[in-house]
Amino acid sequence: MVNRKELNPESSPRAAYGARLRRWREDRGWNQEEFAAAAACSSQHISAVETGRKPPTLPFCRKVDLAFGTANSVDSFEREWHEMRRGSLLEGFPEYVAHEGRASEIRVFEIGIVPGLLQTPDYAWVLANSAVKRGAITPEQADERVSFLAERQAALLRAQPPMLFVTMDESCIRRPVGGAAVMDAQLARLVEFAELPNSLLQVAPYGIGERRTFDLPVYLLTLPDRSVVSYAESQAQGHLDRVSASVLPMLTAYHQLQAEALSQADTVAMITEVRKGTP
Repeated sequence: MVNRKELNPESSPRAAYGARLRRWREDRGWNQEEFAAAAACSSQHISAVETGRKPPTLPFCRKVDLAFGTANSVDSFEREWHEMRRGSLLEGFPEYVAHEGRASEIRVFEIGIVPGLLQTPDYAWVLANSAVKRGAITPEQADERVSFLAERQAALLRAQPPMLFVTMDESCIRRPVGGAAVMDAQLARLVEFAELPNSLLQVAPYGIGERRTFDLPVYLLTLPDRSVVSYAESQAQGHLDRVSASVLPMLTAYHQLQAEALSQADTVAMITEVRKGTP
């Protein structure tokens, strides 16, 4: 085949996925156009995934499994996709995200950076690339993080979206990330979020001092059956908790934090003032 790009499966999870996809397609005697028809996508997209130019998405993996007849099997491409995500995300986080996609209420507290669900693509890329420069993750894992975040955000745009409560430490809007243009667009995104009918945005100002109830990022999900799960993370790991005896006190602490935080109107006013400091 002319101009065939060969991948080293050991170079990255994305390369391993692309090489396996090509091998399975060729084992069945399909060219890219025939496989694209079976998987209900374009041959250009098949080529991009096989050569590692695009990361696979969850919907794509499910189409591939249907085409190959590998759904819910040990050879499932969806299973490989989840394994790839686990390699670039904190332990416990993929499990949390599975619950997040069906939650009726989402409560978030974040310190230092804008919560992922509200990040612009440029802001998210700056954070991912910073991790690459520090040697914490590979460029491929950075791509996976950003695409995974986009999928999380898209999952909230459903017919009955969840109520999303976001409380941010003041450091989230004061800490410059990616330069003035990136930060200004991110702050504008926060103001837009505050205007949504299913949102509540609050800043926990520095002035509340010791009355801030959390010192680490916290996520609380109310599921359709009204049960509540929590997720908290440190620098090295995350932990999902479903036990009421430990989750409900965290929900109480979140409500106490909201009582100390600025109102949404005052939060938007603070963000607007911060934006005035960017060109």
